[in-house]
Amino acid sequence: MTAQPGGSRPAELLESSLRRNIELIDRGVRQRTLYQHAIRMHQPTFEYMCQIVEAGGEVRTVDEMFDRLIVCDRTVAFIPTSSAYEQEALEIREPAVVRFLSNIFDHAWARGIPATLTRDRRPKLVASDLERALARMLVAGYTEEKIARDLGMSRRTVADHTSRLSRRLGSISRAQLGYLIAARGLLEDGDEAAAAGVHHLVY
Repeated sequence: MTAQPGGSRPAELLESSLRRNIELIDRGVRQRTLYQHAIRMHQPTFEYMCQIVEAGGEVRTVDEMFDRLIVCDRTVAFIPTSSAYEQEALEIREPAVVRFLSNIFDHAWARGIPATLTRDRRPKLVASDLERALARMLVAGYTEEKIARDLGMSRRTVADHTSRLSRRLGSISRAQLGYLIAARGLLEDGDEAAAAGVHHLVY
Protein backbone atom coordinates (compact mmCIF):
# COMPACT_ATOMS: atom_id res chain seq x y z
CA MET A 1 0.00 0.00 0.00
CA THR A 2 1.50 3.31 -1.10
CA ALA A 3 0.26 6.87 -0.63
CA GLN A 4 1.95 9.42 -2.89
CA PRO A 5 0.80 13.02 -2.29
CA GLY A 6 1.54 15.84 -4.69
CA GLY A 7 1.15 16.40 -8.41
CA SER A 8 3.36 15.66 -11.40
CA ARG A 9 6.47 13.46 -11.24
CA PRO A 10 9.76 13.86 -13.18
CA ALA A 11 9.95 11.72 -16.34
CA GLU A 12 13.15 9.92 -15.26
CA LEU A 13 11.55 8.96 -11.94
CA LEU A 14 8.44 7.66 -13.69
CA GLU A 15 10.51 5.52 -16.05
CA SER A 16 12.51 3.81 -13.31
CA SER A 17 9.45 3.37 -11.09
CA LEU A 18 7.45 1.84 -13.93
CA ARG A 19 10.01 -0.89 -14.59
CA ARG A 20 10.37 -1.70 -10.91
CA ASN A 21 6.65 -1.79 -10.17
CA ILE A 22 5.71 -3.87 -13.21
CA GLU A 23 8.37 -6.41 -12.17
CA LEU A 24 6.75 -6.60 -8.73
CA ILE A 25 3.27 -7.02 -10.21
CA ASP A 26 4.53 -9.77 -12.54
CA ARG A 27 5.90 -11.57 -9.47
CA GLY A 28 2.41 -11.57 -7.96
CA VAL A 29 2.74 -8.63 -5.58
CA ARG A 30 -0.59 -6.88 -5.07
CA GLN A 31 -0.16 -3.13 -5.31
CA ARG A 32 -2.59 -0.46 -4.17
CA THR A 33 -1.44 3.10 -4.81
CA LEU A 34 -3.11 6.37 -3.86
CA TYR A 35 -2.39 9.61 -5.69
CA GLN A 36 -4.06 12.99 -5.68
CA HIS A 37 -6.46 13.94 -8.47
CA ALA A 38 -3.91 16.50 -9.70
CA ILE A 39 -1.77 13.81 -11.36
CA ARG A 40 -4.56 13.16 -13.86
CA MET A 41 -3.85 16.57 -15.38
CA HIS A 42 -0.15 15.79 -15.99
CA GLN A 43 0.08 13.62 -19.11
CA PRO A 44 3.35 11.71 -18.34
CA THR A 45 2.22 10.89 -14.79
CA PHE A 46 -1.25 9.96 -16.03
CA GLU A 47 0.26 7.62 -18.64
CA TYR A 48 2.40 6.02 -15.94
CA MET A 49 -0.71 5.45 -13.82
CA CYS A 50 -2.54 3.86 -16.78
CA GLN A 51 0.35 1.49 -17.51
CA ILE A 52 0.40 0.34 -13.88
CA VAL A 53 -3.34 -0.38 -14.06
CA GLU A 54 -2.92 -2.24 -17.36
CA ALA A 55 -0.22 -4.39 -15.72
CA GLY A 56 -2.61 -5.35 -12.93
CA GLY A 57 -1.92 -2.75 -10.26
CA GLU A 58 -4.69 -0.88 -8.48
CA VAL A 59 -4.62 2.92 -8.46
CA ARG A 60 -7.06 5.43 -7.00
CA THR A 61 -6.97 9.19 -6.63
CA VAL A 62 -8.32 11.48 -3.91
CA ASP A 63 -8.63 15.23 -3.51
CA GLU A 64 -6.54 15.69 -0.35
CA MET A 65 -4.01 13.34 1.21
CA PHE A 66 -1.80 12.81 4.21
CA ASP A 67 1.98 12.53 3.93
CA ARG A 68 3.80 9.84 1.97
CA LEU A 69 3.28 6.32 3.29
CA ILE A 70 4.36 2.81 2.30
CA VAL A 71 3.03 -0.31 4.04
CA CYS A 72 4.21 -3.82 3.15
CA ASP A 73 2.13 -6.86 4.10
CA ARG A 74 0.68 -4.86 7.03
CA THR A 75 3.82 -5.73 8.98
CA VAL A 76 6.22 -2.89 8.17
CA ALA A 77 5.62 0.75 7.27
CA PHE A 78 7.78 3.59 6.02
CA ILE A 79 7.07 7.28 6.63
CA PRO A 80 9.13 10.42 5.90
CA THR A 81 11.49 11.57 8.62
CA SER A 82 11.27 15.20 7.53
CA SER A 83 10.16 17.29 4.56
CA ALA A 84 13.77 18.46 4.30
CA TYR A 85 15.01 14.91 3.60
CA GLU A 86 12.84 13.51 0.81
CA GLN A 87 14.99 10.42 0.28
CA GLU A 88 15.02 9.44 3.96
CA ALA A 89 12.36 7.25 5.60
CA LEU A 90 11.63 5.89 9.04
CA GLU A 91 10.99 2.14 9.21
CA ILE A 92 8.20 1.13 11.60
CA ARG A 93 7.58 -2.43 12.79
CA GLU A 94 5.56 -1.82 15.95
CA PRO A 95 2.31 -3.77 15.19
CA ALA A 96 -0.05 -1.21 16.76
CA VAL A 97 1.46 1.67 14.80
CA VAL A 98 1.54 -0.28 11.53
CA ARG A 99 -2.11 -1.26 12.05
CA PHE A 100 -3.01 2.39 12.69
CA LEU A 101 -1.25 3.55 9.52
CA SER A 102 -2.83 0.75 7.49
CA ASN A 103 -6.29 1.81 8.69
CA ILE A 104 -5.58 5.40 7.63
CA PHE A 105 -4.67 4.15 4.17
CA ASP A 106 -7.75 1.93 3.98
CA HIS A 107 -10.01 4.84 4.91
CA ALA A 108 -8.52 7.04 2.18
CA TRP A 109 -8.63 4.14 -0.30
CA ALA A 110 -12.34 3.64 0.33
CA ARG A 111 -13.14 7.20 -0.77
CA GLY A 112 -10.69 7.18 -3.70
CA ILE A 113 -11.80 7.20 -7.34
CA PRO A 114 -10.34 4.23 -9.29
CA ALA A 115 -8.14 4.70 -12.33
CA THR A 116 -9.60 2.59 -15.13
CA LEU A 117 -8.47 1.22 -18.48
CA THR A 118 -10.67 3.74 -20.32
CA ARG A 119 -7.87 6.35 -19.94
CA ASP A 120 -10.43 9.01 -19.04
CA ARG A 121 -8.26 11.72 -17.48
CA ARG A 122 -11.07 13.56 -15.72
CA PRO A 123 -14.17 11.43 -15.19
CA LYS A 124 -17.19 13.24 -13.75
CA LEU A 125 -16.53 11.87 -10.27
CA VAL A 126 -13.02 13.35 -10.23
CA ALA A 127 -14.18 16.70 -11.57
CA SER A 128 -16.94 16.98 -8.98
CA ASP A 129 -14.65 15.79 -6.18
CA LEU A 130 -12.05 18.43 -7.09
CA GLU A 131 -14.67 21.16 -7.35
CA ARG A 132 -16.14 20.24 -3.98
CA ALA A 133 -12.69 20.26 -2.34
CA LEU A 134 -11.90 23.64 -3.88
CA ALA A 135 -15.26 25.04 -2.84
CA ARG A 136 -14.80 23.81 0.72
CA MET A 137 -11.38 25.46 0.97
CA LEU A 138 -12.61 28.73 -0.54
CA VAL A 139 -15.46 28.92 1.96
CA ALA A 140 -12.98 28.15 4.77
CA GLY A 141 -10.88 31.14 3.67
CA TYR A 142 -7.80 29.28 2.46
CA THR A 143 -5.38 31.19 0.27
CA GLU A 144 -4.49 29.99 -3.23
CA GLU A 145 -1.08 28.93 -1.94
CA LYS A 146 -2.62 26.78 0.80
CA ILE A 147 -5.17 25.26 -1.60
CA ALA A 148 -2.47 24.48 -4.16
CA ARG A 149 -0.35 22.76 -1.52
CA ASP A 150 -3.23 20.66 -0.19
CA LEU A 151 -4.54 19.63 -3.61
CA GLY A 152 -1.11 18.94 -5.12
CA MET A 153 -1.41 21.45 -7.95
CA SER A 154 0.09 24.79 -8.94
CA ARG A 155 -1.28 28.15 -7.82
CA ARG A 156 -2.03 28.96 -11.44
CA THR A 157 -4.18 25.85 -11.77
CA VAL A 158 -6.01 26.75 -8.57
CA ALA A 159 -6.58 30.28 -9.90
CA ASP A 160 -7.96 28.84 -13.17
CA HIS A 161 -10.35 26.52 -11.34
CA THR A 162 -11.48 29.36 -9.07
CA SER A 163 -12.03 31.67 -12.04
CA ARG A 164 -14.15 29.07 -13.86
CA LEU A 165 -16.21 28.45 -10.73
CA SER A 166 -16.69 32.22 -10.25
CA ARG A 167 -17.90 32.65 -13.84
CA ARG A 168 -20.28 29.73 -13.55
CA LEU A 169 -21.81 31.08 -10.35
CA GLY A 170 -21.77 34.71 -11.48
CA SER A 171 -19.44 35.89 -8.72
CA ILE A 172 -17.49 39.15 -8.94
CA SER A 173 -15.48 38.80 -5.71
CA ARG A 174 -13.93 36.15 -3.47
CA ALA A 175 -16.37 36.97 -0.66
CA GLN A 176 -19.37 36.68 -2.96
CA LEU A 177 -18.03 33.40 -4.33
CA GLY A 178 -17.98 31.88 -0.85
CA TYR A 179 -21.56 32.97 -0.28
CA LEU A 180 -22.74 31.62 -3.64
CA ILE A 181 -21.00 28.28 -3.07
CA ALA A 182 -22.98 27.80 0.14
CA ALA A 183 -26.21 29.23 -1.31
CA ARG A 184 -26.13 26.98 -4.38
CA GLY A 185 -25.56 23.87 -2.28
CA LEU A 186 -22.18 22.90 -3.73
CA LEU A 187 -21.04 21.62 -0.34
CA GLU A 188 -22.33 18.51 1.33
CA ASP A 189 -23.38 18.62 4.98
CA GLY A 190 -20.00 17.38 6.18
CA ASP A 191 -18.19 19.90 4.01
CA GLU A 192 -20.26 22.77 5.37
CA ALA A 193 -19.53 21.74 8.95
CA ALA A 194 -15.80 21.53 8.22
CA ALA A 195 -15.77 24.93 6.53
CA ALA A 196 -17.76 26.51 9.35
CA GLY A 197 -15.21 25.21 11.84
CA VAL A 198 -12.46 27.44 10.40
CA HIS A 199 -12.56 30.82 12.15
CA HIS A 200 -9.45 32.37 10.65
CA LEU A 201 -7.74 32.76 7.31
CA VAL A 202 -4.84 30.42 6.60
CA TYR A 203 -1.81 32.26 5.16
